[in-house]
Amino acid sequence: MNNVLILLDNLDDWKPYYETSSVLTVSDYLKNKPVEKDRKLVINLSNDYSYNSEGYYCSLLAQTRGQKVIPDVDIINKMEAGTGVRMDRSLQALCYQWIQKNDIKDDIWYLNIYFGKCREKGLERIARFIFENYPCPLLRVALNTHPKNQIEGIHFLSLNQLNDEEQDFFANTLDNFNKKIWRAPKSAKASRYSLAVLVDPQEKFPPSNKGALHKLTEVARKMNIHVEMITEDDAIRLLEFDALFIRTTTSLNHYTFHLSQLAAQNGMAVIDDPLSIIRCTNKVYLKELFEKEKIPAPKSTLIFQSNHHSFEQISEQVGAPFILKIPDGSYSIGMKKVSNEEELQASLKILFEKSAILLAQAFTPTEFDWRVGLLNGVPLYACKYYMAKGHWQIYCHYDSGRSRCGLVDTIPIYQVPRVVLDTAVKAANLIGKGLYGVDLKMVDDKAYVIEINDNPSIDHGLEDAIIGDEMYYRLLNHFEQALETKHY
Repeated sequence: MNNVLILLDNLDDWKPYYETSSVLTVSDYLKNKPVEKDRKLVINLSNDYSYNSEGYYCSLLAQTRGQKVIPDVDIINKMEAGTGVRMDRSLQALCYQWIQKNDIKDDIWYLNIYFGKCREKGLERIARFIFENYPCPLLRVALNTHPKNQIEGIHFLSLNQLNDEEQDFFANTLDNFNKKIWRAPKSAKASRYSLAVLVDPQEKFPPSNKGALHKLTEVARKMNIHVEMITEDDAIRLLEFDALFIRTTTSLNHYTFHLSQLAAQNGMAVIDDPLSIIRCTNKVYLKELFEKEKIPAPKSTLIFQSNHHSFEQISEQVGAPFILKIPDGSYSIGMKKVSNEEELQASLKILFEKSAILLAQAFTPTEFDWRVGLLNGVPLYACKYYMAKGHWQIYCHYDSGRSRCGLVDTIPIYQVPRVVLDTAVKAANLIGKGLYGVDLKMVDDKAYVIEINDNPSIDHGLEDAIIGDEMYYRLLNHFEQALETKHY
């Protein structure tokens, strides 16, 4: 676990709080080079971050010393330049509802944010959004009372400006931000690095089952790597860690993407990285990529809501029957098999409610799909995912909410057809060097790529059935190598 260092202009600013050896003055930090070799998280609570101030140089030196610091120099410069941020429509609507409900009459009102938390009930999402864009210990946000674009300005808030109630709230948020700040380490031996694993306990189809998460933790313990499961509620604690492993289904305009961005911006090693999420979660992008790079894939065409479409027109391009897909669907959700004009119009009505662009893809029936999992461009596992019995997809979803899936066979890499491996490697390398699952179909000795997953399944007893614990050793070593080379 990261050791934590709190920097203050004056130690008297810490008098309202518990005594701790984690506190140091800004001047002492600048004068003394760190002796410890392990990574630290530096919380810079200077009252002055202006350019060439001691507070500014503390953040600059912390980064130079290989320490993570909040706020970092990029954020300080962003704040000083007055670079703004705009909430999306849903947050603007939430903010305006809160303004009306609380009868805010002042043209400008203020929201204090403490490590991504606020005291105002109902504005928690807004506080977290601003913290994700401006990760700073203390912020003061000026807002107007308009229905839209309420943020007028974001400024640093000093510790010595807090009253008694605000000091109590700050202490609680700091404790939650780093729960181990007051605890003595269990061992003098520092961890090689710390890894946050983002999970959603309520997710119906998580990318890793409990057995896989347990195995990852067990192997990490043997490797002297600190692993901790976190959820969306722990987002404010993210910067405690050196690396992030997302083990809940990713999506754009979603907290998984925002946390991936936050991790990458702060120099953490992260899987899935933001660029991989952008590229993989959109089938429209993948269609264009496959065509450009000449990756074999089923025939497909884009369907636009603004145009009129007929079954005959689409089937002339991709054949019949065909599959309609929303661009960002996963686990066989957001897909319709279309065999005639009536089914097409019914499917378009449903799917256009979710996306203005759809993908029509040739129906390629096979007994199973290949999935090749790759890490840093190297095959990690290979599986045959069989279609659910009596169904054309791996997953069969019922209107009742119940689902069932087909069987899975894990295959040794050396037994996988060469054309499947070569095609999977070529496709994955177009995305990046992270963890990917390439789905393919074999037809007449030719491999066709269906899609590339940035968040592939790793379940204990399935994907790890061949190489066992080696799966988790490779994953954990990948994060460490990424941290050392800064290549994520």
